[in-house]
Amino acid sequence: MIKKLKTFVILTVATICSLPMMGQDLLARQAPIDRKMKAVDSMALHRLIQAESYDSPAADLYNDWNNRYAHQASVLPDTFRINLKNFCMPTTSRVITSNFGARWGRQHKGLDVKVYIGDTIRAAFSGKVRIVRYEGKGYGKYVVIRHNNGLETIYGHMSKQLVTEDQDVRAGDPIGLGGNTGRSTGSHLHFETRLCGIALNPALMFDFKNQDVVDDYYVFRKSTYNRESAEATRLRGVGGVAVSGDLDIPMARQSYASTSSSSSSSTKSVKTHTTRFHKVSKGETLSSIAKKRGMSVSAICKLNHIKSNTKIRPGQILRYN
Repeated sequence: MIKKLKTFVILTVATICSLPMMGQDLLARQAPIDRKMKAVDSMALHRLIQAESYDSPAADLYNDWNNRYAHQASVLPDTFRINLKNFCMPTTSRVITSNFGARWGRQHKGLDVKVYIGDTIRAAFSGKVRIVRYEGKGYGKYVVIRHNNGLETIYGHMSKQLVTEDQDVRAGDPIGLGGNTGRSTGSHLHFETRLCGIALNPALMFDFKNQDVVDDYYVFRKSTYNRESAEATRLRGVGGVAVSGDLDIPMARQSYASTSSSSSSSTKSVKTHTTRFHKVSKGETLSSIAKKRGMSVSAICKLNHIKSNTKIRPGQILRYN
């Protein structure tokens, strides 16, 4: 009996002593599992964030996903950093035909880039197509894309749209073909860059002449925007002339044809820097246009970066001052 009791006591003590070691072994075996689970959780979270980003790009800047209005103003931050990496130029054309800013007594909300009917138009950044519509008195056939970097880009006057609403697109994907639809005086791409519905000068970010973006990032600041916009137009616009392009923050929904009020001083500035254009009619030549506008053929050619033997077409837009 005493022998059995001793054996029981020894076994009990041995079991108690081995428990911490067993616990340590269990923790050691559990640690890799915990690390794997953490990695799985992180991947799942990343996929979830990515899925939400594709579902509603830049959701922290925009209140809703509205497929009715091309642009609707919301609260514009005082400062916002826009990532310009992984971009694609919307067209290979290097010719700007009209600047952002004051034009013909109203604000032109984008850049006009010379393209021909049927030229491929591509998404500037990855994002999601918000609108594919036709507006006869404005954009014509146009596409609006909301991007993950906070921008929305608008592509107007196309002859054909190649995407559908709510479609995910990558930078460089074809989204339409160049055209002359809507309120247009010749085939071209009307290209807008908007932040929270407010039009920003695309020349701040895109350099069409060099087919590149200006930098990896553009930092928007309300306090310096107007000066920077004018400088961008001077450097990358038509004729190197900086025109008025004040930041227009409306209280209601905007349309492409809407105008903005301006002070008498800004109106005076607009008149001083107005760029004039001539729409080529059937049968006209460079010589007849030069005579009509009171200037030489060589001067017209220099302004439009063409040669004296360049064949002009009806509907073509030529600058003459």
